[in-house]
Amino acid sequence: MKRILSLSIIALLYSCGSSESSPEFIEQVTGNYLFNSDESIEIHFIDNQLSVKWRGRDDIKPLKVNDSTFYMKELNEKIVFVSKPITHIILAPKREHEGKKYHFKKLAKGEKTPSEYLRNNEFDKALAGYLAIQQRDSLDRTIRERTLNSLGYQALRAKKHQNAIAIFKINTTLYPASSNTFDSLGEAYWQLKDTVNAVSNYKKALSINPENRKAKRFLKKHKLN
Repeated sequence: MKRILSLSIIALLYSCGSSESSPEFIEQVTGNYLFNSDESIEIHFIDNQLSVKWRGRDDIKPLKVNDSTFYMKELNEKIVFVSKPITHIILAPKREHEGKKYHFKKLAKGEKTPSEYLRNNEFDKALAGYLAIQQRDSLDRTIRERTLNSLGYQALRAKKHQNAIAIFKINTTLYPASSNTFDSLGEAYWQLKDTVNAVSNYKKALSINPENRKAKRFLKKHKLN
């Protein structure tokens, strides 16, 4: 009996999902939504049927439940499009949510997440986005010092020195009391053969933490301490 009921539900979802959406609905909901503080989910339509781009996949096809509700098996959730007061997505309530409400803001046209700005080399906008996240939640894992430092070193290993410097600068702004962020920035400048800025940042690192061995070794080796 349970198997028959499950198959009936799946068949119902599939039959609902096969119907097309109206042009007005398509125009209203197409766009990017903030899935979490630094990740977006893209909603678009192919042949009048909803398609989702999320986490490296651009072919997710949720099943239509009704005019505004779609079941997305990749989330095991029903996503609901709400038009008022402004267009956004919510998750249909269910027991597993334990009373928590999930709300995904629709981004303005051209608006991106901080990491997307970073990948597009729009560093000022990335910094503004990261600062906004930090203001809302200083413990948000997307702005961890070590995460950004790792991104900076990835750029440095790829010989993208200016990108590395920009990323390390973001980290020094987010964490001005961290000796490590400044010695990373100093290293990037040194690899770019910018001695003045390399020395300045290593000295800043040492002033924050006099026991920073990396900064001490650099300044001693080059007789700059």
